Amino acid sequence: IRIGYGQFYTAIEGLSASIMSANPPYGYDYNSSLSPLLTTPFVVAATGQSVGQPYPSPIAAYGASSSHPDRSVNWSKYFPITGVPAVYSQNVSPYAESYTLSIERELAPGTVFNVGYVGSQGHHLLVLTPANPGNPALCLSVSQASQVMTGTPTCGPFNETGTFTRADGESVVVRGPYGANFGAISYQKTIGNSSYNALEVSLRHESKSLELVASYTYSKSLDDSSSLAEEVNPAGPGLTRALSAFDMRHNFVLNYNYNLPFDRLVRQGNRWTQGWTLSGVTRFGTGMPVTLYNNNDTSLLGSIPNGINNNGLDTPNVAPGDLSFNLSPRNGKPAFNTALFSLPALGTMGNTRRRYFAGPGIDNFDTALQKHVKLTEAKSLEFRAEVFNTFNHAQFFGPAAVDGNFSDSTFGQIVNAAPPRLVQLAAKFVF
Repeated sequence: IRIGYGQFYTAIEGLSASIMSANPPYGYDYNSSLSPLLTTPFVVAATGQSVGQPYPSPIAAYGASSSHPDRSVNWSKYFPITGVPAVYSQNVSPYAESYTLSIERELAPGTVFNVGYVGSQGHHLLVLTPANPGNPALCLSVSQASQVMTGTPTCGPFNETGTFTRADGESVVVRGPYGANFGAISYQKTIGNSSYNALEVSLRHESKSLELVASYTYSKSLDDSSSLAEEVNPAGPGLTRALSAFDMRHNFVLNYNYNLPFDRLVRQGNRWTQGWTLSGVTRFGTGMPVTLYNNNDTSLLGSIPNGINNNGLDTPNVAPGDLSFNLSPRNGKPAFNTALFSLPALGTMGNTRRRYFAGPGIDNFDTALQKHVKLTEAKSLEFRAEVFNTFNHAQFFGPAAVDGNFSDSTFGQIVNAAPPRLVQLAAKFVF
């Protein structure tokens, strides 16, 4: 009987900090507000008007800090600042609590059975969240031409940045709290949480001719965000809590190594009948969750993908009904009933969670046949034939197997598969 508990702290990933190198004014990724020409990226293609040359970036003044800022920077050429993240000043160290209880029993000589519970809770995980989101109600109040002063822009999807002028002349800033000079900027905050719980069962057998391990896991993993590519809701990270992108409910794996008894079958032991080994890994598992996106910015939060977060916060609406799962594309039908999904009303979030059902599973066999030929006391040859996906069965498995982006024409379709059968031959001389 084994019982364990531990708390494990970690540092924030270095790559996350290095993303900050592009923040203005000392580093800058240029985002043109209007369509430019490739040869003149700071000139508007339609009008020929220059939007201002933001380079070269200034060198940081000696001693510059938040309490002693560099006042010489001309910030106007960087506005509106958008598409860049910032590390939140009150971040703390992420940590996880892990715990386990297992019981192991020897069933026979060389055969051991194990059953256990494994759990983990992640706290203060680093996630991405909008730092200057749009206010949907304010945006809707200046979304029609009749609501704004003639000739001035209206607010709408992907257009929440800047100042809008009502018909009565009142100025409205939709984004907050940092105002019109900032667009879709993000915070990297240690506010995420996760949980993992699993039943693990295994059987191990070892004998002179056979080594075998069979293991089964029944688990569930939940989190607010599975990576920095997924933003969390600025109103609270728990609002985006869903199945982890890597969640797999059922997973069975069998690996074995069997010394083939050719010498006993032919009742003759020599270098041709001895040294044959068959090994392999067999795996059966349920699919990974389908991640649902709605990259139409219908929420008017303006959480626009910017290369760090690959998709926005929005999800589609889903109506009650049978999802009619179809886990093989051979019949030409989508993986689920896409007719149940629709765009939310403008200014509202979709009612579906980011992930709540899985795509196709896996049933795969990898095998290898090995021959060991002893040449002398110190020298030998090894020949090996390895076959991956032995039966060449199409495996529509993985987190990106099904297109969950409602904005795509292939929404709901199975669009990815694991590689087909692969054969490798190898020889090794040991001396």
